[in-house]
Amino acid sequence: MVPDPVNTPSATASLLAEAVAALGGQERRGQVEMAQAVSDAFDAEQHLLVQAGTGTGKSLGYLVPSLLHPERVVIATATLALQHQLVERDIPRLINAVKHHTQLDTSYAVLKGRSNYACLHRVREGAPDDQGALIEVPTGSMGAEVLKLREWVEEEAESGGTGERDNAPRHTERVWRQVSVSARECLGRTRCAYGEECFAEQARDKAAKSKLVVTNHSLLAIDAIEGVPMIPEYDAVVIDEAHEVTARITQAATDEISVGDVERAARRANRQVDAADADALDDAAGILHEALEATTVGRLDVMPEQLHDALVQVRDAARQVLSAIPKEKDGEVDAARNQAKAMVQDVFDVAERMAANADADVLWRNDREPSRGGPQLCVAPLQVWSQMRNKLLSEKTVVFASATLMLGGNFEAVASSVGLIGAERAEDTSVARTGDRLPWRGIDVGSPFDYAKQGILYVAKHLPTPGRDGLGKAQLDEIVELVDAADGRALGLFSSRRAADAAAEAVRERLPHLTTLAQGDAQLPELTKQFIDDPHTVLFGTLSLWQGLDVPGDTCQLVMIDRIPFPRPDDPLMSARQRAADQAGGNGFMQVSATHAALLMAQGAGRLIRTTSDKGVVAVLDPRLATARYGSFLRSSLPPMWPTDDPALIRAALKRLAAG
Repeated sequence: MVPDPVNTPSATASLLAEAVAALGGQERRGQVEMAQAVSDAFDAEQHLLVQAGTGTGKSLGYLVPSLLHPERVVIATATLALQHQLVERDIPRLINAVKHHTQLDTSYAVLKGRSNYACLHRVREGAPDDQGALIEVPTGSMGAEVLKLREWVEEEAESGGTGERDNAPRHTERVWRQVSVSARECLGRTRCAYGEECFAEQARDKAAKSKLVVTNHSLLAIDAIEGVPMIPEYDAVVIDEAHEVTARITQAATDEISVGDVERAARRANRQVDAADADALDDAAGILHEALEATTVGRLDVMPEQLHDALVQVRDAARQVLSAIPKEKDGEVDAARNQAKAMVQDVFDVAERMAANADADVLWRNDREPSRGGPQLCVAPLQVWSQMRNKLLSEKTVVFASATLMLGGNFEAVASSVGLIGAERAEDTSVARTGDRLPWRGIDVGSPFDYAKQGILYVAKHLPTPGRDGLGKAQLDEIVELVDAADGRALGLFSSRRAADAAAEAVRERLPHLTTLAQGDAQLPELTKQFIDDPHTVLFGTLSLWQGLDVPGDTCQLVMIDRIPFPRPDDPLMSARQRAADQAGGNGFMQVSATHAALLMAQGAGRLIRTTSDKGVVAVLDPRLATARYGSFLRSSLPPMWPTDDPALIRAALKRLAAG
């Protein structure tokens, strides 16, 4: 009989070794070090930042100690791809490897926001039209897509499926809204005729009975920071892809409002309240339209009086509608009324937040085309570190894990962005929490890759500094020469769609024997598959290619970065954060812009070496990486590849790689 492990250092190492052997792997020093550090952090209730390079086996490094921890552990990811990998591959394989430990609780569940699950009430009772009346199926071309989704939903219900959007037939956002509801629109389990069958409620029930709960950064933020209970009580959380957590939490806390939002809420309310109340909200939409037309695009350091008055009008009109919507009688369920109330409540909440014009928020106006909804007002938190520190970090033990946490050679930038203070960093786990003090450790467990032998960092020092007009002739010539030397096998990461398209056009014209793909030519999965299948292919794109694209092997031997990816000077949130850092006595450029660029460059350069046999070149076409004072900070954030600025040497190296 196999003894069951208990939560001790030796148990962590032993269970990890068993799992690795059962999975046919080999012991990796970094993975062992990581697993032990995570276990120690849980035991000491001490926060941990762990940088684990690609190929370390990061998932297993935190899953093993999470299974051994006596309390529930939440695993939060940034991307659906990693969430899918954990749930469909990593966790099931680990559980199968340790199944002989019969007393070990290996239960797990996935938990997403309610709108990620199909709603049986909406499918069976109908979705509201623009006036709020419930209709079974929309007219026109969308109707066929909705019918197909509804059939899938019923099949999921009959077969005991999860009803998750990720498993649904191909669809658009607009079509999915016809079979789903937001948390605010939901009738609630006890009031809904389908509450016991509800996919979202079943997911919550399963999570409440599970040892591991896999969720996303946004849902974690809503639960832990906004205080809306979304996740069953837990003791510790592992935030994977932690380099993205502040951006995801900011995104979750960002609100928008447009004239169309207010008008739609007024139309929905029209069936529920006196016409005068709904008309007042519609009139407020017209006042907001005039105010937005008179407001300049960009960050609003001082809110114009006309805009403030318009937001107050919207807020007050929405409040009046909310108070006028009849309360439901005992046993009464009116989905259309509930959904109208939810829409008006959203308008009220956003208008109230914006009208408050708090110092902790950044407000700006977007300029959208009329076909996309016209002008839009947005508000986001100036920073999220204090919310993370005062809510999540003060109450839970948090492990931050990523291949990219050390920027400029240390953890300080990332630690401060999530609410950890440099002076509280501990050398070991003996330092406990006391009052407001939140001790933390940072460790780099390395990578199994020999970057100095596998990769070359080439900085095109001879090129002119990039300007605002996009790629010039010198940059385009350099791109064509590099791609020609590599005979394809190239991934181009660009700062703008215009630059990516210009590079693609130049390569297509001058190297017609290669297949050149640009983001937008097809869906990203299709482009990625074509890129992998044919080594003589070039793929050019923007931000979504910088992170998460995993293309091992000789299909990608050249990664080109056109310029240092600083945030745009007119980015309202980043510019506000940079100014706030300056006003606090810091260096806003280094703390915000350079840190942002370092993170993206590290992620972009990480696309090159994905296995121990990969070899290639990261080519940066921005000479500032070598010549500017901040260049050393950026270079020390990249994998330690062999550096050069010799273009002839690089072309020769790429030709040798292409020849095999």
